[in-house]
Order: sequence, then C-alpha cells, then structure tokens
Amino acid sequence: KVEPLLAQMGRRLVKVGEASEMANLFKIAGNFMIIAALETMGEAFALLRKGGVDAGQFHEVMSSSLFASRVHQGYGGAILSGQFEPAGFEMKLGLKDSDLARTAAKQLGMTMPIADLASGHFTQGIKDGMGEKDWAAIADIIAANAGL
Repeated sequence: KVEPLLAQMGRRLVKVGEASEMANLFKIAGNFMIIAALETMGEAFALLRKGGVDAGQFHEVMSSSLFASRVHQGYGGAILSGQFEPAGFEMKLGLKDSDLARTAAKQLGMTMPIADLASGHFTQGIKDGMGEKDWAAIADIIAANAGL
C-alpha cells in the first residue's frame, strides 16, 4: 500500500525480503561497509604518513581508480583535511551502527572483527570528546594510536 509513496521518497526502492528484519539487516550491513572503509582508510593513511609517503597523493590515485566511490572520495578527503564538522553522520551514531552489526552477527552465530575494532575506535573517540564529530574522525583515533 505504501510502496508508491516510498518510491517517491527515495532514489531507489529495493525489496529485500518478506520479513522487515531483512531490510534492517540490509541497512546495517551497508553502514558497516562504510565503517570498514573509514577504518581501512584511517589505517592506510596512518601507515603512509608514518612512512613519509604523501597520503593525499595516495588518496587521489586510489579514489580515482580502484576505489572510485563516493565513500572513498568524500570521506577520504575529509580525513586528509581533518574536516569533521559539521558532521554528516556523528561518531556516536557510527558506534551505534557498528554495535548493531556486532549484535546481529552474534545472533547469527558469527563474529565481525572489523566491527569490533571500529567500535573500540569509536568508543575511544567518544571518550575523547569527539562524539559529535563526523564518523570519519575515526581516522584521527587511528593516527593517534599510531603515534602521529
């Protein structure tokens, strides 16, 4: 009954399954993929910076070839510029989504080590007063832990 209305509200309407929980898991998995990208960019950029390599040049090459996505382009640029305010999606919401993925995984009898790692970084950032900054600020936590 509401399908025509929903189709007008979003760019694309996708039927995931018959049970509403399936759509919820679909959304959680998508947000987890963004979290994983933030985590890996934070680690890669910290590695490069520690090694004296230009992380900006790396980002430009990677985000225009192998990782040519809005997530890598936009969030990678934010990480490099340190532009985390105003937040598009707050770090405390990143923790919530990471924990939702971990909970779903546990209920399904699996683990999500990247979600575990990211939750730890988000928790650290929130404790450090960064909870309202954009979730890409997770890269600052990673950099600090790397001694940068």
